[in-house]
Amino acid sequence: MMGISVFVLMQISLKSKTRQTLYLLGLQLLLLIHIWGELFIYSGAYVYAPSLAGAQFPVRMLLGPALYFYAHATMSPVKQLSKRAFFVGLLGPLIVIIGMLPFLLGISAEEKLALANPATRDPDLYRIALYTCIFAMVAFASYTGAYLYAAFKLQRNHSLQLMTRFSDVEKRSMNWFKLLLMFWGLSWMLFILDFGLGLFGLRWFGSDVLLPVFEAIVLMVFSLFALRQPIIKDSEKGISTQQEKRQPSLAPDRMEAVSGKLKSAMQNDLLYLEDDLSLKKLSEHVNVSENHISETLSQCLNTNFYHFVNEFRIEHAKSNLLTSTKTVAEIAYASGFNSKSTFNTAFKKITNVTPTAFRNEHSLQSKSE
Repeated sequence: MMGISVFVLMQISLKSKTRQTLYLLGLQLLLLIHIWGELFIYSGAYVYAPSLAGAQFPVRMLLGPALYFYAHATMSPVKQLSKRAFFVGLLGPLIVIIGMLPFLLGISAEEKLALANPATRDPDLYRIALYTCIFAMVAFASYTGAYLYAAFKLQRNHSLQLMTRFSDVEKRSMNWFKLLLMFWGLSWMLFILDFGLGLFGLRWFGSDVLLPVFEAIVLMVFSLFALRQPIIKDSEKGISTQQEKRQPSLAPDRMEAVSGKLKSAMQNDLLYLEDDLSLKKLSEHVNVSENHISETLSQCLNTNFYHFVNEFRIEHAKSNLLTSTKTVAEIAYASGFNSKSTFNTAFKKITNVTPTAFRNEHSLQSKSE
């Protein structure tokens, strides 16, 4: 794991210095310190510097904020984090340091070293050390869990915002980040379990092999996707969540007129066949403002731009599936989709079957007739 972190740090240093890469660099540095801290304890190296035992606890509290700050720099339309956000991020380590004061100041280096051996440990001092570790783990679990949830919510809002303005959201939505958040959460839960059992001298089958390998895989996959993630432009990050939702400004009859223009642009002008179609392009084509189009889609048609365009693309694909011998991939691209996987997902969402199953089902019906 240390090797992966060092390699990733080297790769990040070669990338252009943006807020996204700087926060990714900070996250990787903290992960490296976290890994080093665990190696320091489990390798027995603490016997050479017992005063450093527990020093990784406050640093570990920064992992959650660092992950969220990276997500914020990558996906949030708000360019700068507030001072309050940094203060809250530093509050976790401060709380742990305060909780560790009896252990840090009340136990000498020699006494800390003696705690490692049941034959030489002082029961009262061991109780202080045990309570300190439990407190640090509870704080880490609750604090990091809150930041994981915040990062998950940020990605979800980002994805929903994209759907209001783009017909192709896959490269910008960072769905990989949502999945990796779940694996990070599971990894840290297993780490907390392993640490908690270790405090009471218990071991489980994942301690020596499963947990380290799982953590290494999660770190490697996350780092790979993070390094490959292109910079998302500010214009692709949607509207600030701090902005209040606008009240409907169009009269019902005006919405109906706009709705007719939108449907005409799709049915007659086949605008949905453009794989990079955006709300801005549609706005220019029908000569209606983006706000009024979005309002009409949500208030009158009960949909958003992404799903509105996809419905026409799927209808076009259904016709081709029944009347041509083209492959599913060829039909997907000819219908305006940028990838077969995106096409399959959209097709199944609308029809409840895959494109192949749809074609086969109707082929069998034709033969039976």
